[in-house]
Amino acid sequence: MQERKDVFREVLPKQGQLSVEDTASMVLCKPKVLPLKSVTLEKLEKLQRAALEAARPPEGTPPPGP
Repeated sequence: MQERKDVFREVLPKQGQLSVEDTASMVLCKPKVLPLKSVTLEKLEKLQRAALEAARPPEGTPPPGP
């Protein structure tokens, strides 16, 4: 592919001011919704629930007596 350099020619003024029409402006975007709990915290809670379920005696067995 051959580049064409003569399509756009840069012209800079020798006198006067150089103006730029592209001005910076604020752009509004949708707010980011953050989770109330992090993924790590949810994993830890799930592991804790699983550990509590495993430590609980099976249903139907009598409680230990004195």
